[in-house]
Amino acid sequence: MKRKYFFFDIDGTLAVGVPGKQYIPESTKMAVRKLQEAGHFTAIATGRSYAMAADNMKALGFSNMVSDGGNGITIDNKLIEIKPLDYDKCLKLIEECRQKDFIWAISPDNTKRRLAPDHRFYDFTHDVYMDTEVVPGLDPRDYDKIYKVYIACFSPEEEKLDTLKELPWCRFHKEYLFVEPGDKSVGIKAIMDYLGADYKDVVVFGDEKNDLSMFRDEWTSIAMGNAIEALKEKADYVTDDCDKDGIYNACRHFGWID
Repeated sequence: MKRKYFFFDIDGTLAVGVPGKQYIPESTKMAVRKLQEAGHFTAIATGRSYAMAADNMKALGFSNMVSDGGNGITIDNKLIEIKPLDYDKCLKLIEECRQKDFIWAISPDNTKRRLAPDHRFYDFTHDVYMDTEVVPGLDPRDYDKIYKVYIACFSPEEEKLDTLKELPWCRFHKEYLFVEPGDKSVGIKAIMDYLGADYKDVVVFGDEKNDLSMFRDEWTSIAMGNAIEALKEKADYVTDDCDKDGIYNACRHFGWID
């Protein structure tokens, strides 16, 4: 069988449950193992930063990854590249946050921390997803790159920020939003180009809004049974829920495993 290149979202696709209390169904582990034994390429595709996802990648039994919302790629456990956000646009956004008294923080490097100018970010969000380090008088211009910006506010307060419209962003928590890359297909194509492989041999699995960007006509897109309707409408195939052998059943359906 011709080699395929599989890219799996994590939450709600590979993993069941909320972060911190997740588990991988045994059938999913078996499917991934069989794909790897058959010589197929397997990778995870996540919006998380490399620093936040690398341990997860290895724990899940993978050595390849699209991270940072499509801006980071890892092959054979080697980080190949991470592209930062548009620096000037980030500076303009942070300046507008200052002027309009929005609470903000940044990730200027590939670590498991965010930097904030005061304690307000943590006091507002009580977020423990990553460490928030207070740097009094924090000036983003002191850093060469910005990988993520965090803005603490309830929806739809962000509509008051005009410069936010110029950057990709998403909201996973009601207390704050992430300004981060949001096109996983960019990272998928970067890996395929790096390997000299054909886009038509890509297979993606996903379930949520941030997976819409990687459901493309160039390759095969599979939505989990628990996926949002918009993703199911774009999918080439809709499988069962992630906790009902969805990945395993799809791989058997297409003959990728026996």
